[in-house]
Amino acid sequence: MSSASKVTANDTGRAVHHSARKGSGAAPHQSAAAGNGQTPDEGISIGVILGFPREIAEELQRWRASFGDPMAASIPAHITLVTTTMTQDWEATRNHVREVARGQEPFTVTIAGTGSFRPVSPVVYLNVEAGFGECVRLHQQLQTGPLERELPFAYHPHVTVAHDVAPESLDEAETALKNYRASFPVASMGLYEHDDNGIWQLREELDFGTEPDDHRGAAGATGAR
Repeated sequence: MSSASKVTANDTGRAVHHSARKGSGAAPHQSAAAGNGQTPDEGISIGVILGFPREIAEELQRWRASFGDPMAASIPAHITLVTTTMTQDWEATRNHVREVARGQEPFTVTIAGTGSFRPVSPVVYLNVEAGFGECVRLHQQLQTGPLERELPFAYHPHVTVAHDVAPESLDEAETALKNYRASFPVASMGLYEHDDNGIWQLREELDFGTEPDDHRGAAGATGAR
């Protein structure tokens, strides 16, 4: 099955609220630390992702569910730029992510064919072809300053389609989507906070190549969009 869309990727990224799986990549005003049960000393857990157009995200969720992945209904398709990372300074982190977004021009992502992290991790994914280099550069720029840390694995842009399911289901996913292909423009990235209920809350959707609107950002920090 193949798919393509002209819908911009931030159509879905602005309202993504989903359960997080420990160790998976994906998804705060200083007051948010108190709101999620974290003290400033403990820090705030954040993630940065690229969202997908609604049609593609929904299609890939259906595929993921068909392989028996229990997280299919709660984790929309995305590309992780910064996996779960603790930060001690929300303002410095937000300004850092804004600065990276401001320096990035919109680009096209093409996902095509499957790969797997087996045997290291029970994951089957869609490859990122076009946009791979942009994702790597964004990751390298983001994972500095207040977000700098040692990662257990080298960063590899991908789209998870099956995780922690039976080996035969991983085989099925790898085969069923081997000819899958979709292209879409990406014009923003989402800054998320992981709260103590296991939910990734969108705090700010940052458009590439533009100055952030502080008023819009403040609204995004307190409610869903």
